[in-house]
Amino acid sequence: MIELAPYDRLAAVRYAHRWAYSRNPRFYDYEDIGGDCTNFASQCLLAGGGLMNFTPDLGWYYIDANRRSPSWTGVQYLYQFLTRSDQSVGPVAVDAAIWEIQPGDLVQLSFDGRRFAHTPVVVAAAPRPMSTSDILIAAHSYDSDDRPLDSYDVAAIRYLHVLGVERPQGTG
Repeated sequence: MIELAPYDRLAAVRYAHRWAYSRNPRFYDYEDIGGDCTNFASQCLLAGGGLMNFTPDLGWYYIDANRRSPSWTGVQYLYQFLTRSDQSVGPVAVDAAIWEIQPGDLVQLSFDGRRFAHTPVVVAAAPRPMSTSDILIAAHSYDSDDRPLDSYDVAAIRYLHVLGVERPQGTG
């Protein structure tokens, strides 16, 4: 049986601030081979939820530079994992409206209007954000912290509100 446990938004944001301009040595830096943004976002999610899903191919996990799930470092794969409909261990998110976004949530950016290619972490937001100027992010690949979301030149934004972390019942 799976239950939805709380997501520690404050822990995720603290992690984002701590590592926004540097790299946690526990994780490989993918900056030179496609970008490190989703790796960083996954690390923040882990800090807020503490639970990986080691299901081969479809899970969400990091063991080392070469043993990780596609969802740990891939923008679209992370989206698919977080918004899955089947219950399985790990963080869960839903597509959200801008006014539902809170610190610890994610945004995904499309620069060309065809594919999403960047995953920043929300580190601050107005109580009910109504525009991108109400949201600050942290990110790798163009390292930043407390960067206004409206400073990006994008064709589309996808907002992901983290609902919690699915875990086996009785383990939280």
